[in-house]
Amino acid sequence: MHIAILTFDGFNELDSLIALGILNRVKRSGWRVSIASPAERIESMNGVVMHRHIPLSEANNADVVLIGSGMKTREVVADATIMSQLQLDPQRQLIGAQCSGALLLAQLGLLREVPVCTDLTTAPWVRDTGAEVLNQAFFAQDNVASAGGCLASQYLACWVLARLEGVAVAQEAMHYVAPVGEKDAYVKRMMATIAPYLVT
Repeated sequence: MHIAILTFDGFNELDSLIALGILNRVKRSGWRVSIASPAERIESMNGVVMHRHIPLSEANNADVVLIGSGMKTREVVADATIMSQLQLDPQRQLIGAQCSGALLLAQLGLLREVPVCTDLTTAPWVRDTGAEVLNQAFFAQDNVASAGGCLASQYLACWVLARLEGVAVAQEAMHYVAPVGEKDAYVKRMMATIAPYLVT
């Protein structure tokens, strides 16, 4: 099982790295979580430098693709060289977008009949694409999900775990990362948020 987290220059660390950390709670053969980027070296909005695991185009073959957010997402969407590398398919992939990652979903034609969550800054730009923006933290329809607000990246990660490995695995992963003294309540709220969007 391969999960690719699309991460671009100017990325928001909370979007890419929270998901990376939670998804890597699964320890089994064949489970892999990768940072995918068009550049070998990427720098976050706060100056954190990372090296990608895989080129952007390899995300097309991943089982799951999560699209991170950042300060330069509008530039990414306008860059035909970058966007031409992506051929995502919700028929065979789980696809999720975090905050301004919703702009990539729109550009890739994945929001024609799917409402979306995003952050408050990005919302007007997403509406300009013709997409419906929801005033909530998480939404999923079939295999396409979105989250709005930096800390909502945990919802995307939990949704992916529940879809791929089952609710018990998702709960276990979230229980591990939840604050001490709040774990049960935290997991309960997390599951209440994503449960309506789990395909049975």
